[in-house]
Amino acid sequence: QGIQYLIEHQVLSSDLQEIAKFLHKGEGLNKTAIGDYLGGRDPTNIQILQAFVACHQFANLNLVQALRQFLWSFRLPGEAQKIDRMMEAFANWYCKCNPGVFQSTDTCYILSFSIIMLNTSLHNPNVKDKPHFERFVSINRGIDNGGDLPEELLKNLFESIKNEPFSIPEDDGNDLTHTFFNPNREGWLLKLGGRVKTWKRRWFILTDNCLYYFEYTTDKEPLGIIPLENLSVRKADDPKKPNCFELFNPNCKGQKIKACKTDGDGKVVEGKHQSYKISAATPAERDEWIEAIRTSITQDPFYDLVSARKKKIASKN
Repeated sequence: QGIQYLIEHQVLSSDLQEIAKFLHKGEGLNKTAIGDYLGGRDPTNIQILQAFVACHQFANLNLVQALRQFLWSFRLPGEAQKIDRMMEAFANWYCKCNPGVFQSTDTCYILSFSIIMLNTSLHNPNVKDKPHFERFVSINRGIDNGGDLPEELLKNLFESIKNEPFSIPEDDGNDLTHTFFNPNREGWLLKLGGRVKTWKRRWFILTDNCLYYFEYTTDKEPLGIIPLENLSVRKADDPKKPNCFELFNPNCKGQKIKACKTDGDGKVVEGKHQSYKISAATPAERDEWIEAIRTSITQDPFYDLVSARKKKIASKN
């Protein structure tokens, strides 16, 4: 919408190359919004993505150097399909700029994800078991059209990330706001109370494997947080409300779900729900929420994308 506004007011040309250059220059632009726009599935967005990637000079750079440049020019979105399109475009352009480094773009794609995941594992304080170089080699066995990449190449990439983490753009935002910049899904839903069984309209945001709910869309702090780890989601019936779904713990029936909420005095307290029943406006909306929550619960999208690409390579050989 922002791009369209600039074109309509003749601030920006409608030429796709010019739009790509404008986004790459990025002066004063929100890098989360850039990532979200470039990851779009519309054919125009895909063409602009390809032109945007081609604005980067990757010739004679190793893969970590190229990724540093690429991942600084926007903020990677959280949606698996968008990540896939963007990393596919990156791998194609890197291989075009550096012919002969890898046997196929699939190799470049998988190794790029391995490096991004390595960066997280090495530099995230919550990850206690730091990967060694041998594990990095093991993860990437057979990815070069069935063959192994040179150990010296992998060693250089590993040491580069170990010594200096990626710089990831942080757009302005205080409190919890930055968490909600790029949700997997958001919208109004009705939630059934835990202790008092009344339905309340709440603004829900699904991001980072958590479901947050707010009283108003403008609130910075959520009323409640439901971590989705170990939970499942299913359709549910209710005599009073249509289009319901339910969050529940399949392994601990009868126990309260680990969640927190803000009480009337503003104190953070433990949630009272053994399950969460939520009502959507339409059956389609309910199904979309269920699908989005299931996707969020499964795992980090990076692992799914890498395993799918590894299967593709294995089937070729």
